[in-house]
Amino acid sequence: MTTPAIETTNLTRRFGDFVAVDAITLSVARGEVFGFLGANGAGKTTAIRMLIGLLAPSDGEATVAGANVRTDPATVRRRIGYMSQRFSLYDDLTVRENVELYGTIYGLSRAEIRSRMTELLERIQLTASRDTLVRQLPLGWKQQLALMVALLHRPEVVFLDEPTGGVDPITRRRFWELIYATAAEGTTVLVTTHYLDEAEYCDRLSIMVDGRIAAMGTPAEVRAQVGVSTLDEVFLTLTRAVAAP
Repeated sequence: MTTPAIETTNLTRRFGDFVAVDAITLSVARGEVFGFLGANGAGKTTAIRMLIGLLAPSDGEATVAGANVRTDPATVRRRIGYMSQRFSLYDDLTVRENVELYGTIYGLSRAEIRSRMTELLERIQLTASRDTLVRQLPLGWKQQLALMVALLHRPEVVFLDEPTGGVDPITRRRFWELIYATAAEGTTVLVTTHYLDEAEYCDRLSIMVDGRIAAMGTPAEVRAQVGVSTLDEVFLTLTRAVAAP
């Protein structure tokens, strides 16, 4: 049996008396595109911080890319890629300089950096702009470049935090084509998004409400669990149920 790329059992995080993540259990297969959804304050950001080895769990267990997030967070961080909502690129460096910087941080050799840079910039048709300052790139190109940088060291799992926020529909579609290509190469993709139409593109998804996973499965399974016809209705139904007195 293939070991899951991400696996949690009763993963919990408390801040004093406040329970931000409440005993979540999930398993994400290798090469899967998994949507990790929830309203602001639902606990998904705290959960992700535990999964990427930046925050220790209060209770429960989790492994990512075969490493335990509690006992071996450094190995977790070496085996994953992460694209943050606010971008991790340096605006005052060129495209090439950003790639070289992160390649060095990831421990790649100069030859590996050159090879991967050529491959990844060609993939997003940015080769001709390799000496352009990142601040001069349109938002959509910045986001695609940030994804390529997150994939530079061939991570087993990549976490994408609202990667298509603020871009036009054509760029969003292009970004999802890149996500599918990434998963087809065997990299597991965990993605957060507030665009529920994008959640339909995921192989499976979970919806967090008030620190707990309120629904999980394929988009069709989640709609069936809640008894509605769209993911928008799923989201509204679940969040309203918690908000009701």
